[in-house]
Amino acid sequence: MSLSPFLDEPITDPLPLYRLRDGLMAVDLLGAAVSHLNLFTWLADHPSTLGAICVQFKIQTRPADVLLTLCSAMGLVTQAGGVYHLGPRAREHLVDGSPWCLRPYYETLKKRPQTQEFLQVLQTGKPANWGSNHFASWAKAMESDAFADEFTAAMDCRGVLLAPALARKVDLSEHRSVLDVAGGSGIYACALTTIHPHLRATVYERPPVDGIARRCIEKRGCTERVSVQAGDMFEDELPEGFDVILLSNVLHDWDDPVAAALLSKAARALSPGGMLLLHDAFLDADKRGPLPVAQYSALLMHSTEGRCFSVGEIRVWLENNGLDWRGQQATAVDRSVISAAKAG
Repeated sequence: MSLSPFLDEPITDPLPLYRLRDGLMAVDLLGAAVSHLNLFTWLADHPSTLGAICVQFKIQTRPADVLLTLCSAMGLVTQAGGVYHLGPRAREHLVDGSPWCLRPYYETLKKRPQTQEFLQVLQTGKPANWGSNHFASWAKAMESDAFADEFTAAMDCRGVLLAPALARKVDLSEHRSVLDVAGGSGIYACALTTIHPHLRATVYERPPVDGIARRCIEKRGCTERVSVQAGDMFEDELPEGFDVILLSNVLHDWDDPVAAALLSKAARALSPGGMLLLHDAFLDADKRGPLPVAQYSALLMHSTEGRCFSVGEIRVWLENNGLDWRGQQATAVDRSVISAAKAG
């Protein structure tokens, strides 16, 4: 396997292909809100907080937050002081009684399996999982050799673009060692050590993904620079002794308490003077966009236990763990990297 994907860039822009895939589920989430909940007709007369909307429709906070973020990004609702109000487009086209109401049009999607799955996710808060496999949990799914192999391959092919884009954006000239937490195939660790040859990296993964990582790292010819350590980021503290810790596309798979706990573990393990890198698709601080990230969050909400987090939410977690914000830089295809430093 050639190292050239880390050193070269594609001639054509894959952004439309990423956005089609990442935004695939957003229509079904909106369809569930229109056809099953009739959310907008109710909201027209009842401007409400997230909590009040959850109570009214008997839906759970995480998926409701994703739904309202999508609606905000689409201009269907506005938010002021934590209260959601109907926007003009929704009032004209998604409210019963309007001459331009499109609810009957959307109700033709009501019996789509994915639309019905979104209703179930909204009501229970539990994901339907990738491919609607309905595993007991996302973490449990990754214990299956076949699923772990398939999913790691999917993330690896995405990483061919994203990993070098990340590596080129960060200045790691003063750092020496990277812990890539839940690093999958190791593609980010390989890209970082290829573009920054002075670095050495360790991929921290649970079985059976640790074995997949070893094979992929060997195929890329990176075994001298990248090692693998097996461990459980949920049950164990993260390994210490690294002056860079990377969480790339990790936090978005988990609900707030788990994501916050993982970030806290990274802060504790990081060496003094070290850098925490969070690479993901982030919402703006006000959670009104960007639209492609709000659409991607719908897919994550459906299939994992997580969602896309906002820059504001991340900053609070960083501050709570004594980490200093160092900035946010776009990498590729609606992703960016947030850097934070630990005092020396």
